[in-house]
Amino acid sequence: MSPAARLRGLKPDWISDPKVWRTEALAGLVVGLALIPEAISFSIIAGVDPAIGLFASFTMAVTIAIVGGRRAMISAATGAVALVIAPLNREHGFGHLVAAVVLAGVLQIVLGALGVARLMRFIPRSVMVGFVNSLAILVFMAQVPEMRNVPWPVYPLILGGLALMVFFPKITTVVPAPLVSIVILTVITVAAGIAVPTVGDKGELPSSLPVPGLPDVPFTLDTLTTIAPYAFAMALVGLMESLMTAKLVDDITDTHSNKTRESIGQGIANIVTGFFGGMGGCAMIGQTMINVKVSGARTRLSTFLAGAFLMVLCIVFGPVVSDIPMAALVAVMVMVSFATFDWHSIAPKTLRRMPAGEIAVMLITVAGVVATHNLAVGVVVGSVTAMVIFAKRVARLAEVTAVVDPDGTTVVYRVTGELFFASSNDLVGRFDYATDPDKVIIDLGAAHIWDASSVAALDAIETKYAQRGKTVEITGLNTPSADLHAKLSGELAAGH
Repeated sequence: MSPAARLRGLKPDWISDPKVWRTEALAGLVVGLALIPEAISFSIIAGVDPAIGLFASFTMAVTIAIVGGRRAMISAATGAVALVIAPLNREHGFGHLVAAVVLAGVLQIVLGALGVARLMRFIPRSVMVGFVNSLAILVFMAQVPEMRNVPWPVYPLILGGLALMVFFPKITTVVPAPLVSIVILTVITVAAGIAVPTVGDKGELPSSLPVPGLPDVPFTLDTLTTIAPYAFAMALVGLMESLMTAKLVDDITDTHSNKTRESIGQGIANIVTGFFGGMGGCAMIGQTMINVKVSGARTRLSTFLAGAFLMVLCIVFGPVVSDIPMAALVAVMVMVSFATFDWHSIAPKTLRRMPAGEIAVMLITVAGVVATHNLAVGVVVGSVTAMVIFAKRVARLAEVTAVVDPDGTTVVYRVTGELFFASSNDLVGRFDYATDPDKVIIDLGAAHIWDASSVAALDAIETKYAQRGKTVEITGLNTPSADLHAKLSGELAAGH
């Protein structure tokens, strides 16, 4: 094979496809527009200048497009990260915030290399559904302040924007409906001189590109101990939101992504963002849904262009972008929230068939997220609830049946099921120590020992029989159970 042919084989298919280029470029433009007010709002939450959030969105998107593991996912400044680092900025200043962003990036690389992404497989589907639904609710709730105490023309503009996004795709899908909606509503408000809140009202847009530099902090142990807790919290929140978002995009696009690469990529993006004076960030579910679900983007190009367009729009077309009515962007985000929500999950037919425990986990996840405005909290609470329900369900599967030999000298207890901390707690009480004959056989041929709690329970049973002068023989252990029992039996009593 010639070098030219090998080079062509290394190129992604979309490089030579003009249709894909058009889709990705227009999607990037829509996302770039949608990022501006969000980044400014998150800057306000963090207590920094609006340009800081815009710089972070630019560097995060451009960097993650290159080093990330999930194509078409958008990473930028986020509210979750802003909430974590706001106290640090308030109490110690902007230099410490930037240093924390860099350290958080380093921690994310370490966690990614250690395989934290593999923990995603322990997140149940009911938690994932709750995550998606709570996300849709948060996206909608974030738009409510933009609809309060505003001039009355805002409401028909929002309704008009929604109508355009619903009906325009029936005419053509060549141009994304959100972009059409933004352009038309902007033209109407400017041409008619309608006084409504605009993007420019959110804050001043930057007029130049960010420049790299080191955090303005003393490089001492005291500084490290100050920023470390915030950096660790930011790293965990950022990874959890990014990996959950990546899994959601996997499901929507029916493709697989490299979660370990995404974890490490998030760390690299935050390090780059910190050195450029940004506030850090992670994956953005709302903008990702605009990019993937609404605009149909599927490649890294849309992510890269979203960040590039963001800076071009701010620096070159700042006055024009400032005139975009917030009503247009509110309409886009409301449409995203409705498209993101899993309506099937709350349909009466689905609820009638779904186990009560699954419904409870979904609702607890939603409640945790909505109450705290933190997706990570909801996911953790939902996952823990699911594990507790699963443990209780599996614990009930452990059964004990007794058969006494005809001569009355031996009793055989047959144990079936999974023995672990939940089921083994009740195991000790399932034996008749006082009236059983002198020889007791515990048949574990249909059981499996999973943990030290189960071994301790078996030791306790043997001890209770021994106190009455009776002998116990344990039979039928499979190899892993026998190995664990041999290693721990007799070593778990008090004092060891």
